[in-house]
Amino acid sequence: MSRIVTVGAAQLGPIARAEGRAEVVERLIALLRQAKAMGCDLVVFPELALTSFFPRWFMTDEAQIDAYFEREMPGPQTRPLFAEAQRLGLGFCLGYAELVEDASGKHRFNTAILVDAEGRIVGKYRKVHLPGHAEHEPWRRFQHLEKRYFEIGNLGFPVYRAFGGLVGMCICNDRRWPETYRVMGLQGVELVLVGYNTPLHNPPAPEHDHLSAFHNHLVMQAGAYQNGTFVVGVAKGGTEEGVPSLAGSAIIAPSGEIVAQAASLGDELIVARCDLDLTRSYKETIFNFAQHRVPEAYRLITERKGAQPPE
Repeated sequence: MSRIVTVGAAQLGPIARAEGRAEVVERLIALLRQAKAMGCDLVVFPELALTSFFPRWFMTDEAQIDAYFEREMPGPQTRPLFAEAQRLGLGFCLGYAELVEDASGKHRFNTAILVDAEGRIVGKYRKVHLPGHAEHEPWRRFQHLEKRYFEIGNLGFPVYRAFGGLVGMCICNDRRWPETYRVMGLQGVELVLVGYNTPLHNPPAPEHDHLSAFHNHLVMQAGAYQNGTFVVGVAKGGTEEGVPSLAGSAIIAPSGEIVAQAASLGDELIVARCDLDLTRSYKETIFNFAQHRVPEAYRLITERKGAQPPE
């Protein structure tokens, strides 16, 4: 029996620095309503979907920084999104900046949550692979200060039983690292949800700029195929506060094929019916880890070369 999850990738266009949460949430709700009309079960929003991509600015004032973060989820400004999703009977995945205060102090994370059709948070992920830099680098046309504003995620790469299958999340730069998919793949993941904000210009390596779109799809298609999973990659694209960003949101099958792709740089919903049972033909044959994967081989090879074996 097929396990169909109809997924909507809800790409966003630019969010201005002055744009308030209420305005952004209205945009998200409009995409939810489109998704309902198109028969979706699950809607995936981008990384840091509630604000402009603030790591492009160097800030020192704690209150100014904290204004971009959510202290609770849902909070007063995001509650309407949860309420509308529950009314529509839709689940969603939302990326946002999370602020946590506990006995050890203040902690900031780049976070994504998975919410079921009843409005309950059933999963959380905090970004592990933080790109960019931590201090002001005035030679850059714009900053990329994720290492300044976020801590490395402390939840690992969990997989959750939801929407009739096994669902995992990662965020932006995580998608470039094969271990992101493999750690979830070893847990049997069938649907990986990825939100991203990716500038088209990479100041340390401008020679890569023309390959941005190619590399974006390459890593997600490889991760899907090598782990027998669907991957849903959702962008915040277009020119935001003077910085052109990659769009190209895509839904990718376990074969590695793109089955739906955004055509614009703005708010756009793309939809695909994802049959999670299609993952089996990869997980049970060429990528049957129990039969064919030999993790001990990596240790033996590195030991023979005198290298430090991986943990």
